[in-house]
Amino acid sequence: MERKMRCINRDMAVFMGLTMSLFLSLTGTLSSGHFTVVAFIMSFFGSTILSIFIGFIVPVGKISMNVDRKLGLQPNGLKARFLNSFISDLIYTPIMTLGMVVFAYMMAKKQSGGKADLSFLPMFLKSLAICFAVGYVLIFIFQPMFMNMLFKKYNIPRGMGPQQGPPQGMGR
Repeated sequence: MERKMRCINRDMAVFMGLTMSLFLSLTGTLSSGHFTVVAFIMSFFGSTILSIFIGFIVPVGKISMNVDRKLGLQPNGLKARFLNSFISDLIYTPIMTLGMVVFAYMMAKKQSGGKADLSFLPMFLKSLAICFAVGYVLIFIFQPMFMNMLFKKYNIPRGMGPQQGPPQGMGR
């Protein structure tokens, strides 16, 4: 069981990393007003590496379970899902957004020969606000879907594993 849970954690890190990177890279490059396919691909590649690294290093599931337990929330209940999405968003989104904005800022400065009239902080804060909202929705939607899929893949029945198995719908 412990081996299966490590596999689930690894797979969740990859699935959520790819999903978050795809949508946040698209959101970031589109909201910049200077969308290019090359910028999107580079942003996606960089943020994928960063988000998968975060997923392998930070035990988001364990953190969420501990907070749920301390607050007395029903595992996989709607309140727990709202809170767990927020916790994941707080962990992933600022780091990914910072990485993507630093990259975009450096590229804009390089392409303009240092003449681009850009201010990093407003650029970062605008992107962070947008990506935080988008990231929260993505996590709220995709995390339980991936968890259900992985519990089925590894033949873990409901009532087993962390938080009593995969979530089943919005509010159990």
